[in-house]
Order: sequence, then C-alpha cells, then structure tokens
Amino acid sequence: MISFNYENDFKLPNEVRVSNWISSVIRLEGCTEEEINYVFCDDDYLYKLNVEFLNHDTFTDIISFDYSVGKTLHGDIFISTERVADNANDFEVDFETELHRVIIHGILHYCGYKDKSEADAKLMREKENFYLNELN
Repeated sequence: MISFNYENDFKLPNEVRVSNWISSVIRLEGCTEEEINYVFCDDDYLYKLNVEFLNHDTFTDIISFDYSVGKTLHGDIFISTERVADNANDFEVDFETELHRVIIHGILHYCGYKDKSEADAKLMREKENFYLNELN
C-alpha cells in the first residue's frame, strides 16, 4: 500500500495515477509492495531528519528509510518539495518531472539500485528515465 502524507502546503495533484505507477514499477522490478509512505515536506523538516538520523549537515531532496526484507518493499520516503523545485530550476525541467524522478528514485533504491559509483549512478539514471517515460 502506498500512502502520501503532507507536512507542508504541497498536495500531489494526481495521487491515484502516481500510486498506480509506483506499484507498476515495483512489479516490473520483480518486487512485492508492502507499506510505503511518502512524506512531502519543506527543506527545514528534511534537514532536521538528515542531521538527526544520518548525521549529514546538508539540505537534500530525498531521504528514505528502507525497512524492506528481500524483495518485499516497505519504508518511509521523505521528499522536500522546496529542494525539488530548486533542482527542477537548476536542471531546467518542470517541477512535476523532477518530483516524479525523485519519487521513483526512492523506490529504485528499495529495489536494490545504488548510486554511489559512477556506473551505479548511470544505471540509476537510466532506470529513472525509463520509468518516467512509462508514466507519460
């Protein structure tokens, strides 16, 4: 089950469409969907989580807490809509596209994809692009 929660004024306008898309990605990756909670928040909210739980003194667009067991996906994904808006501007894409990229990025991590090495980051970006095209 996918749920969307809000700690700021943002509201995902197409929850059912996005939820169905996420579920589809999970199935296509050979995984099983359990409880996945998205929390949309502002920079300050996510910054506090970053410092408290990860000991990182930086702003970020996404933090995910992965409670998955094997291929059964379960976790909490926190997304700063302020950071997504800034990144969309920096990357010269619309907000919705960048938001969807971040949404699926968290799921791909749960599916086992990494992005620390150059090769892993390249594969992650390819997967993001593939699934973004599936949504459109």
